[in-house]
Amino acid sequence: MLLNHLTDRLKIKKMREIHSHERQQFETLFKQEQIDRFHDRFRILEVFLQTEKHVTSHELVSILKDRNIDFPHEFVEETLELMFRFGFAQKNRFDNGIVHYEHRHLGQHHDHMICTKCGKILEFKNDPLEQLQARVVAGFGFHMLQHWMEIYGLCSDCMKSREKIMPLMSARQGERVIIKDLVGGSQARMRLLSMGLRIGDILEVITNNGQGQLVVAADYQRYVLGRGMSQKIIVGPADEEEKI
Repeated sequence: MLLNHLTDRLKIKKMREIHSHERQQFETLFKQEQIDRFHDRFRILEVFLQTEKHVTSHELVSILKDRNIDFPHEFVEETLELMFRFGFAQKNRFDNGIVHYEHRHLGQHHDHMICTKCGKILEFKNDPLEQLQARVVAGFGFHMLQHWMEIYGLCSDCMKSREKIMPLMSARQGERVIIKDLVGGSQARMRLLSMGLRIGDILEVITNNGQGQLVVAADYQRYVLGRGMSQKIIVGPADEEEKI
């Protein structure tokens, strides 16, 4: 317990040193490049460095307002873009297409896990994985300049609250599910059976963006389903069955 406490304190101290260096670099470069409204932009940097999460420009505007710092969205967004240009911020456009900004500390690299249900973004670093990637690209005679990994799935909190039984319409894109039941009367049941879908089939959800048709795959065959029909297919997580 004491060791963990000391480790956390050392991490906090190290991060403060990094942020202090970032502020000095910011002042040097922005003044050198004669960027206008330096002091206002520096205030945005200060709050950005204190925000330990990935933020959109709109979210940063809200955080600034909570601290009684009121700048137009356009100015905050422009400042974030300048911070990205000069290497103080990293810009990520995850699966939903919305731009998120995070700290970019020189010499540090990490990858991301993104929960497709709640939107939580988790950072992780794995040295053996980084070394394996370097060996793989070297094996192709490829010179790697930069890379990033994005893993999409469900976080531990969403896994705990995930329904065991649900209509196919509620399954997340990329999820593997098993058909538990077919409901909606004999006509709907016969239609699904004629398509080749049966209880016990494992489906991979190829496309489900919350509206329009779903595309699923089973046994190397793709199926396009309307949302009404996908409501009649009752499924459960395939991984639960595979553990048995």
